[in-house]
Amino acid sequence: MKKLLTTIALTLVMAATINAQPASKLRPNKTVLLYGTELVDNNDPVVGKTIESAGFEMTEQNGLSGQETHPANGNIGNISVNARFDLYFPKKPNGQMIIVCPGGGYSIVSSYNEGVYVADWMLSKGITVAIVKYRLPNGHWEVPLTDVQNTFRYCRAHAQEWGINQIGVMGFSAGGHLAASATNLFTDDVTRPDFSVLIYPVISFDMAITHKGTRFNLIGKDEFWNDRNKLVDEWEKAQARHNELVEYYTLENQITEKTPVTFIAHCTDDRTVPIENTIRYYRKLVEKGVSAEVHIFPRGGHGWGFSAEKFVGKGKDKFAYARSEYETSLERWLSSLR
Repeated sequence: MKKLLTTIALTLVMAATINAQPASKLRPNKTVLLYGTELVDNNDPVVGKTIESAGFEMTEQNGLSGQETHPANGNIGNISVNARFDLYFPKKPNGQMIIVCPGGGYSIVSSYNEGVYVADWMLSKGITVAIVKYRLPNGHWEVPLTDVQNTFRYCRAHAQEWGINQIGVMGFSAGGHLAASATNLFTDDVTRPDFSVLIYPVISFDMAITHKGTRFNLIGKDEFWNDRNKLVDEWEKAQARHNELVEYYTLENQITEKTPVTFIAHCTDDRTVPIENTIRYYRKLVEKGVSAEVHIFPRGGHGWGFSAEKFVGKGKDKFAYARSEYETSLERWLSSLR
């Protein structure tokens, strides 16, 4: 009987994985593997009609192994060797492209709410989209940004072929932190976004206002860095390195005159990522002379992404009262850049 129950449980888990579909029939035109040549043991229901390899070399591992997890809400976990991005091409491209970084505290990737549903909206505006399913850092802080920058390299190389003349970045929550990293920590003109869209972003690693999960998953928990079971010199080096990382990934510190134009949206009642993240970032953008537009809505909480009622059902969109205003403003701002 115990074996029978186990078999039933496994069958139910498999069925749940298979049925973990977004509330949209939209699927990518192409899935591009950043490092591998084929999807390995992957059950992602959102995959391109064609799959190809970008051919980049994975120079650093993230320490994760085993299959990805694909729950019904689309929050993909355990992303490692299958790091990839999904490409969506509009019927009437307007010359703009957005590389999207879904959020999830650097522990999962919210591939429906902040991925497929984003693509659905962008395509209706003629914008080409790449949804990045980046490697989760697991304390390997350079890994997610490397994946996004490699996505930029691939897309820049194909921009003329696709009729693209602008490539921006967009991110949500921890994906907002990743997008803000791409916005400021670029290595050259190829990896520098032409514009930046940050939605309820984690910006600061100041413990007073940060999202702790985002900080800890990216650079490690404070307990790791404060471990006293080290020689004095080793402990002091660890403290210095930790302080450097906190400073480096507190992204208002990284804004310069070369930071691209930026659009930000956030809600005052966000209890997950305090509004102070956006306020500090905006003030520094202004200080550096970077053009920025910021929308702060009174309510909506956190994580409202692009989950409009047509996806989640009538009365279930906690941001419904302002969604139209937000989308109209974003569309106007994006159009003004062309």
